[in-house]
Amino acid sequence: MTPPGFRRRSSDSRGSATVVILAVIAAVLMLTISGLLLASAVLASHRARAAADLAALAAAGALVRGEPPGAACQRATQVAAVNHGRMQACLVVGPEVRLSIDVPTGLKGIGVATARSRAGPGPSGELGVTQ
Repeated sequence: MTPPGFRRRSSDSRGSATVVILAVIAAVLMLTISGLLLASAVLASHRARAAADLAALAAAGALVRGEPPGAACQRATQVAAVNHGRMQACLVVGPEVRLSIDVPTGLKGIGVATARSRAGPGPSGELGVTQ
């Protein structure tokens, strides 16, 4: 005989804690993977910006030294490659260089980060970069 107010545990509730724990673990894993993917994309974006700025400055410096536009874009391509980037476009307009660079995220299937930069002499004659 069972005391009043006391209910026997049903056999249907066995193992429910295991299912809840597995669901929590799955949710934590999904959040961790999402965070890592986001961090990878942000890092690639920063790398692309840095590579674009450095490449634009290198090309603008080559133009200031009197090198032809083709040589300036070649120099920008080399600097981008050193920074794990790939030149997508390089346009020389007078003393100014405009370029676009892609940097892979490091994870297959995620894509690439693209950055644009432009550099050339400013009003004071000093080289500068704008994005």
